[in-house]
Amino acid sequence: MTGAKAWGLSVLSGAVLAAGLVGCGPRTPPTVSMRVTGGPDNATVTVDDQFVGSLAVVAARGVALPVGVHHVTVEAAGFLPWDKTVEAKQGEGPVRLDVKLVPIPD
Repeated sequence: MTGAKAWGLSVLSGAVLAAGLVGCGPRTPPTVSMRVTGGPDNATVTVDDQFVGSLAVVAARGVALPVGVHHVTVEAAGFLPWDKTVEAKQGEGPVRLDVKLVPIPD
């Protein structure tokens, strides 16, 4: 094989190898669905101190939690905050929460 042909084959082999490695990047970590019901609809939901959305939106769409332990807080003006630590376990189905905020007493 001549030098030019060997070089071309080497470049082609490298391109094929690189193309094959594209799909070998980091994998997305597994997640577990969190489903929430309750009210009031305008309450805000945070997971691990990160705003997720209103309770109405979270109830309608759910939240994908990475596998592991998470701190969930639901808050609304005029109500006591609701806090819970949950564990999202792979293969055990969705985390289900029923949130009923209690009004702040007068």
